[in-house]
Amino acid sequence: MRRRTAVLAALPLIFAAACGTAQKSDTGAGPTGGSGIKVTGQADQKPTVTFPAGKPRLTSSSEKVVEGKGEPVKDGDVLTAKVTVYNWDGKDNKSPGSDYDQGKSEFVTVNPQLPKALHEALVGAKPGGRVLAVIAKDNLTPDQLAAAKQQGTDFDTTSQVLVVDVISAATKAAHGSATDPGIEGVKLVNPGDDKAPTLTTKTTAKPPKGLVVKTVIKGTGPKVTADQMVLAHYTGKIWGTDKQFDSSWERGEPATFPLNQVVKGWSQGLTGVPVGSRVVITIPPELGYGKEGNPQGGIKGTDTIVFVVDVLGAA
Repeated sequence: MRRRTAVLAALPLIFAAACGTAQKSDTGAGPTGGSGIKVTGQADQKPTVTFPAGKPRLTSSSEKVVEGKGEPVKDGDVLTAKVTVYNWDGKDNKSPGSDYDQGKSEFVTVNPQLPKALHEALVGAKPGGRVLAVIAKDNLTPDQLAAAKQQGTDFDTTSQVLVVDVISAATKAAHGSATDPGIEGVKLVNPGDDKAPTLTTKTTAKPPKGLVVKTVIKGTGPKVTADQMVLAHYTGKIWGTDKQFDSSWERGEPATFPLNQVVKGWSQGLTGVPVGSRVVITIPPELGYGKEGNPQGGIKGTDTIVFVVDVLGAA
C-alpha cells in the first residue's frame, strides 16, 4: 500500500514515502543563502521562483523561506505538503510539476534517507512554513545519477530545486475518548497515546453478511473523499480465527494508498470518515478479496476480514 509522492514519482529524485487546511503565512522572499534563488508568495499558494542569471549552482543547499507556526518537524514525522519542482539548468529552468497544478497535496516522510539538503530543509520546519532545497549531484548516489541521466536529466549540468509548503504533520495514532465498536465477536483494546490498538477476532459468532463500519474514535479533521490518497495505521485479521495477515503497526510506519485502488470494503468504508478517526471495519468476501481469496495472506474466498484503521491523513 505504499506509494511514492505524486510530483516526484516520474523524476530521478525519489522521496521516501514517504491534514487539515493550509495555514496562511506572511508573503515574502526567502533568504538567498548560497543558491541565489528567490522565492516569493504565500506558503499556501504556488510559489514564484526567480533564478539567478548564468549557470546553475551544482552544489546542494537548503533554506527556510517562511517560518510557519507550531511544533517543529522531526525525523519520523509524516507531512502533508505541497511540492513544486524545478529543473535548474540555467536556461529555461522549467518546472516538471507542482501539487498546486494538480489541486492536491501529498505525503512526505521525513528521515535521513531523503537527499541531505531536503532532509535538512524539512527538519525544524513548522506547519504553514515553506522550505527550499537545491538537490545537486553531491546529494545523489552513482545509481541515482545514472538513472537520472537515462531519464534525460544530467546532474553534471543541472540541479533540481524543490519548494515544499508544509501543511501539517500527521499524528502517530488516533487520539480521543474511545467507544466499544459494538460488533459481536470483535474485541478492541485502546491503550491511548501513540500505542497501537489490539484487535481480537477469535469467536464462534457468525460474521455480519454485509459491510460494517464502526467509529471508535471520531476525528476532527476533514472527511476523506473517494479520490484521495490516505495515510493510515491498521491491523487486519480473519474473522473467527484471530489470524493476523497484515499490520502497518508492526512494520513501524503508516501506509499510504489511493482509496480508489484498494479493496471495495476499504474504499466504501473509509469514504466520509473524518481524519483523526479510528474505525473497525468488517468486510465480507465479495467486498474483500473475492472468491479467490488471498493465498499469500492465508485468506480463503469465504473469509470475512476485520480491520482496525487509524485514519491519520488524506491528500
